[in-house]
Amino acid sequence: MPHFKFDHTNLTVFDIERSLKFYEEALGLTEIARLETKSYIFIYMGDPYRSDHVLELQKIKSRQKPYNIGDSLSHLAFMVDDFEAAYEKHKKLNCIFKEHKIAGLYWIKDPDGYIIEIVPSDWGMGFRY
Repeated sequence: MPHFKFDHTNLTVFDIERSLKFYEEALGLTEIARLETKSYIFIYMGDPYRSDHVLELQKIKSRQKPYNIGDSLSHLAFMVDDFEAAYEKHKKLNCIFKEHKIAGLYWIKDPDGYIIEIVPSDWGMGFRY
């Protein structure tokens, strides 16, 4: 049976520098890693006590207007030790709604439509926060 562990919470934001400043000033979070691609900017933030849970701020570069909460890609993420067993479990539950085979991860939806990303414990796209 796979064991799941909270990994990160993703918030898709319109103005990433404004959001970075807010989370630094309001909650004392600090930037611990940054990844920029042609289409996205990801900033990973942690707390001063270094809990394992990370806030992932995501900026979609092509976005031209602010989001209505609910129409973004914001999600929770769980890391799992037995990725194949987890995948088979979620496949049987018919809750997988999107896969990213190149990155080696997938997303499920809960009954209300909330998105949950599933990543293997050895996951990484060339970096890890």
